[in-house]
Amino acid sequence: MKAKRILTYSLVLLVLAALTLPALAQTEKDILDNMIKALGGRETLAGIKDTRLSGTMEIIQFGMSSPFTMYLKEPDKYRLELEVMGMSMVQVYDGEKAKVTNPQTGEVIELPPDQAEQMRRQALGNDSLLHPEKFGITYTYKGKEEVDGKVCHVLEQKFANGDTATVYVDASTFLPYKNRSKALSPSGGEIEAVQVLSDYRKVNGTMAAFSITIFQGGVEFARMTINEIVYNTGLDDSLFVLK
Repeated sequence: MKAKRILTYSLVLLVLAALTLPALAQTEKDILDNMIKALGGRETLAGIKDTRLSGTMEIIQFGMSSPFTMYLKEPDKYRLELEVMGMSMVQVYDGEKAKVTNPQTGEVIELPPDQAEQMRRQALGNDSLLHPEKFGITYTYKGKEEVDGKVCHVLEQKFANGDTATVYVDASTFLPYKNRSKALSPSGGEIEAVQVLSDYRKVNGTMAAFSITIFQGGVEFARMTINEIVYNTGLDDSLFVLK
C-alpha cells in the first residue's frame, strides 16, 4: 500500500510538471510567434530571399546627411553603400568576413573580430527570427515594461557567444519597437546602442519600419529614413564581396 501511495504521488508530480513547465517555456515562443505574425507571418517572411532598402541617413553629431542603399540576403549577407561628402563608402559582410572601404583611398579593410561580430548581427535576416536555434540564439521573457509611453513585452536575446540584447515588442501591435545592446564606439570602447523602429508600413504582405533612430551612449547618433523597400530582386553573392 505504501509503495502504491509513493507511486501515485510520483505520478501526480509528473503530471504537475507536464502542466507547469510547458506554460513557462511557451511564454517566449508566444511573443515571438505573435511578432512573426505581425511582421507578415512565417510563410511570407520565409519567402523573402533578399531585400534592398534605400533612403537617407542623417548623422546627427556631424550635421551630415547621406543617401544610402542597404542590401540583405538570407541568411547572413549584408552590404551598405553610403555617400559621405561626395565620397563613397561600402560595408559588407559575406557570411564569414566583414570588410569596409576607406572612402578617401578606396582601400579595402577587413575588420577585426569584435567589429565583424557587430556587422554579422546586422546581416542576420528573417531566417534568424524564424529559426533562432540554427544561429544559437535564445530568448527569455522578462515581463512587461512601459517604454516611451508604450507598454512593451521585454525579451532578452542571447547569442551563441554569450552576448545579450534586449528587444522591446509593442504589446498592442506585437511589432518590434526598440532594441538595446552593447556596441563599440568609434574609439573602440564599449557603449550602449539603441535602435528605435517606427513608421511601420505594409510592403508586399509584410510590415516594415520606414524610420530607424540610432542612439549611442544615450545620445542620438543617426536617423535612417527609408524611401523604398524591395524584396526578391535576385541579389548575387558577388555583391557582398569586396576585393
